[in-house]
Amino acid sequence: MKVVFDFAGVVFHWQPGALLQRVLPHHATDEQRTDQLMAALFQSWGGDWADFDRGTVAPADLVERIARRTGLPAVDVLAVVKAIPLALQPDPATVALIHRLRALQRGVYFLSNMPAPYADHLETAHGCASWFDDGVFSARVQAIKPEPEIFEIAARRFGARPQELLFLDDVPANVAAAQAAGWQAIHFTTAEAAEAALHRHGWWPSAA
Repeated sequence: MKVVFDFAGVVFHWQPGALLQRVLPHHATDEQRTDQLMAALFQSWGGDWADFDRGTVAPADLVERIARRTGLPAVDVLAVVKAIPLALQPDPATVALIHRLRALQRGVYFLSNMPAPYADHLETAHGCASWFDDGVFSARVQAIKPEPEIFEIAARRFGARPQELLFLDDVPANVAAAQAAGWQAIHFTTAEAAEAALHRHGWWPSAA
């Protein structure tokens, strides 16, 4: 079984509400307004942001589209777009899990909805590509989760049949999509819970 990790919310810490409260405190003044702002900006990661993840819209165009759609000042939207890659910091527990799996000669990969500028930043700032055998960023293949196509692309790239792939993602819709594509999948909450699930289902590799 080859293990495939999502990035934001799994390998990297991701708390969009906290980010908005920090970057736009004049808009995200309480929990309700933060939730409303998050919904307006990100559209549940659909709409404008899905095109950014897909690699079909540039950052400047994204800012213009969101500002026009929401009425937010472009300078505020730009501040959020710029802050996100810096807010994505590695989760030490997940990184340790990745390294333990690789030490046991288990193939370890990633599959992430990630705009091209953010993918470039994460690779440069954290060297995260070296943690894995290979991986797929959505913007580089112009397909996104939970669409079936990206799971087909990833399986071909990883040289595996769908049933040989185990996906860890924090978004239930992506877990369901992976399962529909024939993959095994776990809803990720913490690295500790994920490792326990790997053992429980017999997916943890034996030492060589």
